[in-house]
Amino acid sequence: MGNKMRQFGLIIFGAIAGVMLSLNFSAVANKEVTEVLRPLPVEELRAFTEVFGRIKSDYVEPVEDKKLITEAINGMLTGLDPHSAYLDSDAFKELQIGTQGEFGGLGIEVSMEDGFVKVISPIEDTPAFRAGIKPGDLIIKLDETAVKGLSLTDAIKRMRGKPNTPITLTVLRKGETKPLVFSLIRAVIKIQSVKSKMIEPGYAYIRITQFQEQTGENLVKAIDKLFKESTVPMKGLVLDLRNDPGGLLNGAVAVSAAFLPSNSLVVYTDGRTDDAKMKLKASPEFYLRDTKSDYLKRLPPAIKTVPMITLVNGGSASASEIVAGALQDHKRSVVMGTQTFGKGSVQTILPLGNNTAIKLTTARYYTPNGQSIQAKGITPDILDESAKDETERLRESDLDRHLSNGKPKETKPEAEAAKVEPKPAVKVPKMENGEDKNKKREPPAEFGSSGDLLLTQAMNYFKGGATASDKNSDSAKAVN
Repeated sequence: MGNKMRQFGLIIFGAIAGVMLSLNFSAVANKEVTEVLRPLPVEELRAFTEVFGRIKSDYVEPVEDKKLITEAINGMLTGLDPHSAYLDSDAFKELQIGTQGEFGGLGIEVSMEDGFVKVISPIEDTPAFRAGIKPGDLIIKLDETAVKGLSLTDAIKRMRGKPNTPITLTVLRKGETKPLVFSLIRAVIKIQSVKSKMIEPGYAYIRITQFQEQTGENLVKAIDKLFKESTVPMKGLVLDLRNDPGGLLNGAVAVSAAFLPSNSLVVYTDGRTDDAKMKLKASPEFYLRDTKSDYLKRLPPAIKTVPMITLVNGGSASASEIVAGALQDHKRSVVMGTQTFGKGSVQTILPLGNNTAIKLTTARYYTPNGQSIQAKGITPDILDESAKDETERLRESDLDRHLSNGKPKETKPEAEAAKVEPKPAVKVPKMENGEDKNKKREPPAEFGSSGDLLLTQAMNYFKGGATASDKNSDSAKAVN
């Protein structure tokens, strides 16, 4: 028996080594042969094959080789960081559908923590958002199925489904003594990525809820409409990126390019490979996709100089942080709100064949002035002290196995000028007994509405109101 197991182990070892060599060659086919033929970790591979053999021979039920190998690949990736993952054919297809701006499901951005699904942010105008799902909620059951033991991909599959079908989420929420139960109806999630309106004559409001393939073009249409609607010259524009979980990188570059001078540096990436080192600028080659027409040429010239305020919070992540950081570093916009999420890593989709792929973290994002966004986020120029619930919000740095911020980059800033020390914005109203009145506001005001306190503060700033005295305070470089 022992000899058979040893022989079996050697066969499996050879097969695994062959597979790894094949994957290695296919992944780096254009690199030097000496780079490809780095020594394999023999002892670790031997341990792997021994475990594989034991499962095949001793597990209580037969297990297919495909399942074991797939789970091994999945484990390798999920053990790296919260954003690397193996995408089977269904997950790969859903990823592609999601970037189109329409899919079936509940409308929540999630991650995995301690074996449970943790909500990063509900997406506006979706079943999850309307039901009251909040950032930081821990989903422990999907209908009658316990989440513990499911992979993130499996959990997402269960949450997705045909429109108009029900699903029950059981949720643990900080501050609640018992689990909360939410009954939701799945829907076709059609995300309107750009929303806009005139707040009052001369002052425009644009909200970006997610960065999709058409976000840049939709932004141009919104800006053109707003400028035509305004009966007076434009005096100020509010760009709202709160609770924007990110999306496509070219969408973030397009939005930044709409407001920045041509060829300005928007963001750069740094990783181990040459492909991971990029500088993305406000130039058509970095934001156009499958189109020959540069839609940004249709923008009114005044959009490059109209005073701007960008609103952010702990739900502003990834692409929205890139935009906020670029506008801030180039002194194009005042950034107002709370510290952003801190999702500053680059995930590359690497197809493997059979309609599967891996999503692998390959680089970090850096703002034009060389500040890493990862696990830290963007620090607003003006802090919103009224957002007390933001202290409880889940951020990248709270996620298990999150990628570190990385070493500071000693690069020459391409967007010169010191930033302003973050200053308090909206003062928190107090009751006579010292309690926070904001705790009694249920539900919170809709973004962009007349009850939106931070938007009101932005308008006051434009007009030299509530924060006018702050302009005379000493300035110092803020830490991003």
